[in-house]
Amino acid sequence: MAVLVDKHTRLLVQGIGTEGANHMRRSIAYGTTVVGAIHPKRGGEQQDGVPIFTTVDQAVRETGANVSIIFVPAAGAADAILEAAAAGLPLVVCITEGIPVLDMVKVKSAIATSRTTLIGPNCPGVITPGTLTRVGIMPGDVFLTGNVGVVSRSGTLVYEVVAQLTANNIGQSTCIGVGGDPIIGTRQVEAVRLLNEDADTNAIVLVGEIGGSAEQEAAAYIKQFVKKPVVAFIAGATAPAGRRMGHAGAIISGEDGKAENKKSALRDAGAYVSDSPADIGITMKRALQERGLL
Repeated sequence: MAVLVDKHTRLLVQGIGTEGANHMRRSIAYGTTVVGAIHPKRGGEQQDGVPIFTTVDQAVRETGANVSIIFVPAAGAADAILEAAAAGLPLVVCITEGIPVLDMVKVKSAIATSRTTLIGPNCPGVITPGTLTRVGIMPGDVFLTGNVGVVSRSGTLVYEVVAQLTANNIGQSTCIGVGGDPIIGTRQVEAVRLLNEDADTNAIVLVGEIGGSAEQEAAAYIKQFVKKPVVAFIAGATAPAGRRMGHAGAIISGEDGKAENKKSALRDAGAYVSDSPADIGITMKRALQERGLL
């Protein structure tokens, strides 16, 4: 029914400042179970009825939290990820943008042997509509319960894709914003694998961008293992080489980074490639109809 987050999610909010508090309220209103928040100087207080702790370890021991969302400013976000991993949290979602690349190199190395799955940084998070579980900053009102999984480097395009799917009465299983930084925790190929292995996900939307080779890695996996219909879109097709477009990782620095090469790899893998973001919804509708899934 879901990947990463579901009705068993017990959410901890690291960084209970203005944005952290605002999105905590929205997650609670959506239906998510939020069990605690972290602020080093506010331990023992409450925020909107949610207890605040000074450390993640204490919060996990006292609340049974199993997922953390991080709104800590960039300078301290890497340490926040490491603290969550040290406390044994299975899933950490980092919303923070602008974490220094060297900090993320250290984080990737440190969590490689841990039990922690990291989503982000610089991501919109994860949402599973069927269980009313929102761990991120996605607008819950555009989502519809269903069987199409979404993976995207772009947060804004997650919302656009979902709005189109919902308008076509195509519901979603789990939507994952992996993040647009050069170094992230869970890559597109890993997110696609999770959705491919989910029995209640019948189709997948993959939204990529120029820069790097993540989409080619995902295409290679799709070609070998995915029998479900995949609809793909690559943003930044008109971007000139060497110019960053939006995300820190969205910069063409080699042949693999070009939009056309990514599209070619995905087409070769059997994906339905949409050339316009406005056509993703109708392309998925056509793909589902052709496979007898709609």
